[in-house]
Amino acid sequence: MRTKHTFRLPPDLAGKLADYANRKRVPQALVVEAALASHLSPDGADRLEAALARRLDRMTRQIERLERHVTISNEALALFVRFWLTSTPPLPDTAQPAAQAKGRERYEGFVEALGRRLARGRTLADELVADIAAAEPDSAAVTGEP
Repeated sequence: MRTKHTFRLPPDLAGKLADYANRKRVPQALVVEAALASHLSPDGADRLEAALARRLDRMTRQIERLERHVTISNEALALFVRFWLTSTPPLPDTAQPAAQAKGRERYEGFVEALGRRLARGRTLADELVADIAAAEPDSAAVTGEP
């Protein structure tokens, strides 16, 4: 047995209800009934919590992956800077203008190469994984490990 209820909806909500019912080809009463049942069901909160937990887990994995990539980038940059600072002797004052001009030229080449690399979509992290995977069989052969 069904109980009859009469209620008033704001015009915009009534329009949305009518549009949705027309699109689904169901009576408006059925849409309202399903919405009320979903809203009032005790497991509705559990489903919402489970959906939020899944989404938070996915976001956590994405943030961990970003953190790993940032760490790799920072370490690569730090290693390069340390190597460059320890292996590059200071220039005499007379050679500074020529060195600065050559530096600007090399920097432009670097920016172009970086643009090409980014356009290809290959990242340093991808290359590191490939290099490590390629090096592992070699190190196993040297150490005699399987």
